[in-house]
Amino acid sequence: MMLPLVLYDILSELPGTNWSSNPAKPRFVLSHKDLPFVTLWVEYSDIPIAMKAIGAKPNKRRDGSDVYTVPVLSDPNTGALITDSLEIASYLEKIYPEKPVFPNKSKPLIRAFDFAHSSLLRPAMKSLFLRCTEILSPASAKFFIEARSVDVPLPWDAKHDEDWELLEKGYNTAYEWYQKTDGKWIMGNTFSYADIVVACELLWYKRVLKEDEWIRISSWNGGKWAQVLADVEKECKLT
Repeated sequence: MMLPLVLYDILSELPGTNWSSNPAKPRFVLSHKDLPFVTLWVEYSDIPIAMKAIGAKPNKRRDGSDVYTVPVLSDPNTGALITDSLEIASYLEKIYPEKPVFPNKSKPLIRAFDFAHSSLLRPAMKSLFLRCTEILSPASAKFFIEARSVDVPLPWDAKHDEDWELLEKGYNTAYEWYQKTDGKWIMGNTFSYADIVVACELLWYKRVLKEDEWIRISSWNGGKWAQVLADVEKECKLT
C-alpha cells in the first residue's frame, strides 16, 4: 500500500492557509497525478531550522549563498527528500509517470518557460511582497522582509502604481504567448507543468492581494487570467 507523500508548505493567517505560489506547484502536480499526500505547515520564520532538522538541501540565492526554502517533498515510499518546486515536479514525473506534466519530452522547454515567466513578472514584485507581509505572523513577516529584501531591495511600497503598470505589461506579453497556441493550454490542447506555473502565480495574487486588486488582474486581457486559474484548478481537481 502506498504511503502518503509529505509536502512542506508555508503557514499564513489566511483562511485555508494555502497561499504561496511555489509550494502550490507541487500541490497541483500531486493532485493532478492522484497521488496521496499530507501537508506539514511551517512558519516562514522557522523554515531554516525546520528544513535543516529534516536534512533538506538548501537552494542558492542569485549571489550564490545558501537559503533554506519550501516547498520540500518527502516521499516515504522511496526515502527521497526533494527541495524546489521544479525539482519536485521532475521527481514526481520520473517516479510516478502516470498523467504526465512534462509530455512529449518537454521538460527542458518548460524549464526555460518557467524562467521566462518568472523574469517577466519579477519587476512588479515589490507591491506583492508587501501584501505577503500582511498575511504572515509578526515574526514571519519580519523574517520574510529580511530574506526577500536581499533580492528585492526595500522600500516595497514606494512605486505602487509603477509596479502595477509593470505587472500588466508582463501579462500582456504572456497573453501574446497564449494567443500563439491552438488550444487553451500553453502547449495547445496538451496540459503541462507550464500551465501549473502560470496558475500558481495567479493563485498567489488571488490569495494575498486585496479583493479589488485581484478583480483588476481578473479584468486584464478579457478575463484571461481568472479563466486560466479556474481551468488549471479544475484540471488538477482542486475546485
